[in-house]
Amino acid sequence: MPRRGGRARRLGRFLLHRPGLAVAVLIVLTVLVAAFAPHLLAPGDPSAGVPAQKLRPPGPGHWFGTDYLGRDIWTRVVHGAALSLQATVVAVAVALVAGGLIGLLAGFVRGWVDEALMRIVDVLMAIPAILLSLALITALGYGTLNVAIAVGVASVANFSRVMRSETLRIRQSVYVEAARAVGTRWYVTLRRHVLPNAAGPVAVLAVLEFGLAILAISSLSFLGFGAPPPAPEWGSLIAEGRNYLATSWWLCAMPGLTIAATVLSVNRISRALDGEWAAAR
Repeated sequence: MPRRGGRARRLGRFLLHRPGLAVAVLIVLTVLVAAFAPHLLAPGDPSAGVPAQKLRPPGPGHWFGTDYLGRDIWTRVVHGAALSLQATVVAVAVALVAGGLIGLLAGFVRGWVDEALMRIVDVLMAIPAILLSLALITALGYGTLNVAIAVGVASVANFSRVMRSETLRIRQSVYVEAARAVGTRWYVTLRRHVLPNAAGPVAVLAVLEFGLAILAISSLSFLGFGAPPPAPEWGSLIAEGRNYLATSWWLCAMPGLTIAATVLSVNRISRALDGEWAAAR
């Protein structure tokens, strides 16, 4: 119990000296609440509109204003968080699992397996992520799930490279050599020694890729490859408001600021995990 209290105090001091990180954590927590319990933040119906209140600017009654059908933008942004974050989780999971397995096998087995897998990774890295995602969506079809899978496949190379480099480093450690010397089977060594010690940097990359995946999925949703209207995906909300940008700037600005704040917050948290927390302990 005292140890747990000490950790809480240390975390409190860590956040107190980093107000930007504290704000980032608060924003991410708010987005998570919006994704899993949107009615707590916006109890209204995101598809219901009041024509008499269309194109109202941001104000006390409508924090983010209303759109051309009188629908509340705040409500649509909050309820759209579930769609956008679900797709982001799927994309990061696909990249993490597939890329992690490729990098783990390539770094541990070496030889021709390493050469073959890394050449595949080189091909993936040679193609711009957005073009590869568009090609995969063309093959898989439109829809939020297909967009998430396409973005995940486009990010496999990053996870493969990081996992391979960590596996190569840990493979030469004394405890791994000792496990092999006493006759431990290779898959046991891989599961007990290599994978747990290589997971740290990959987990930090997953947090960073979470923000990049939000941007990629929102971009593809903006282009019309995501869920069809009236689904309030963040990218599609910006696409709907671009025709009214000259007179009703909030239609694009509010969803765009939400995406920007979420991505910047996730990046700030990943930077804190990648060294700041360990240095402060």
